[in-house]
Amino acid sequence: MPMGSLIEELQRREAAARQEVDELRGEIAQLNDGLARAEERLSRLEITRETVAEILGAERPMAGRGAEAAAAAGPAPADSRVADGSPVGVVTVPPWRPGLAESVLPSSYRDLLEVLADAGRPLRAGSIAAAAGLSTEKSKIEGLRSKLKRLAERGWLAEDGPGLFMLPRRDAQDASHPPSEGGQTGSSS
Repeated sequence: MPMGSLIEELQRREAAARQEVDELRGEIAQLNDGLARAEERLSRLEITRETVAEILGAERPMAGRGAEAAAAAGPAPADSRVADGSPVGVVTVPPWRPGLAESVLPSSYRDLLEVLADAGRPLRAGSIAAAAGLSTEKSKIEGLRSKLKRLAERGWLAEDGPGLFMLPRRDAQDASHPPSEGGQTGSSS
């Protein structure tokens, strides 16, 4: 083979290899773009799941405390989807009854009970927010007031007067309300 044709053959092969490299780089760029989109979608889904879990107070609402709260609340409404593990219909604040421990409540609700136990007297929502280290902005206090009302409606708290919340006085001592430092166990309201 003459020297000129060898050089031409090498140049042709080099050009073909260069074209293949360019095509592969193009494919890699497309794959990288697709990968970036998929990673972004995955990140958004993970953040959404974490946010929902944070709002619901647990990764799996029917495991651990959520199952205990659901069992304490009794059977789920027929139209809820509790049986398949969905949080729809799960009562996060079950009605109080003797022997039911505060541990069935979400931690944010247990914190409110602890603030009131420490105070030993009726408090307004703003005072409870300040004592619990929560925001004292008006809109945040309204949200807290609704939590306190929910606890009162379900027997975990009592209202000593409009907007004054306290632990209820119970006739019999139970595990969910140990005596305060003053020794007051109280009577049922």
